[in-house]
Amino acid sequence: MIVANGGLPSPVPATGYRGRLAPSPTGHLHLGHLRTFWIAAQRAKRKQGDLLLRCDDLDQARCRESYISGFLDDLSWLQIEWRPPMIRQSERIPLYWAALERLHTGGYIFPCQRSRRDVLAALGAPHEGPGVDDDEPVYPASFRPAAGAKSPALTDHSGQNWRFRVPDGEQLTFHDGGQGIQSAIAGRDFGDFLVWRKDGMPSYQLASVVDDALLTITEVVRGADLVRSTFRQLLLFRALGWNAPDFYHCPLVRDEHGVRLAKRHDALSIRALRAAGATPEKLLMSFAQEVEPSP
Repeated sequence: MIVANGGLPSPVPATGYRGRLAPSPTGHLHLGHLRTFWIAAQRAKRKQGDLLLRCDDLDQARCRESYISGFLDDLSWLQIEWRPPMIRQSERIPLYWAALERLHTGGYIFPCQRSRRDVLAALGAPHEGPGVDDDEPVYPASFRPAAGAKSPALTDHSGQNWRFRVPDGEQLTFHDGGQGIQSAIAGRDFGDFLVWRKDGMPSYQLASVVDDALLTITEVVRGADLVRSTFRQLLLFRALGWNAPDFYHCPLVRDEHGVRLAKRHDALSIRALRAAGATPEKLLMSFAQEVEPSP
């Protein structure tokens, strides 16, 4: 059973607003993170709310303690304030497992032995088609178990993948604070998605939903590359019986070739820019002129 306020560091402010920063310690923060975190901080400040810090450290192969100390130092240098303590996803596995059990009991998930390569091969065009360039390609309906098929029992931190079965043909719509009305059709724009991995870890989708619900996040501020993930997460909120927060997806920062920034762009990392003599005021001023957070 999930405790309603599991992991909650403090009551929600009287203003009713709580946001969060959610860096993943798999590399150094770059300008794209800075813009998103600055917008999140400004929105929390304007609403006199809290801003929590969640460390998304579930990728055991790539996460490093040095990157955690690095983003903490960068946030301090940028004077982006957040309310302690820092939440580490790696310490919250029982909460994610409890949510998976609820999804299993409700018949929302099924075991999956298919690899990403299998899915791409079935689509017949690894670099084309809806959803193929997203973090998860559209899962072929032919790979699903038959409707009504009995699902095997969960075992402790099961050694197999589990997917959420999306309601094919349902149109999902939400109002995004940064991008306006967003719509997608389940089964066409996105397919059955991972909620638990065979390495014993929850997917980003499940962990984020559990944390945002149990930490009573009222608004999620993140990059526009995660809009499609929001549709998946809305289905999880509904299946788990939780209210979804509001969403604000920020424009992406791109390099001189129009490619969105990633952690491989080390020359544009906050760490490298600091070493080159950049100041917080100069970096933040450029974003303040470019993006004025809406109410």
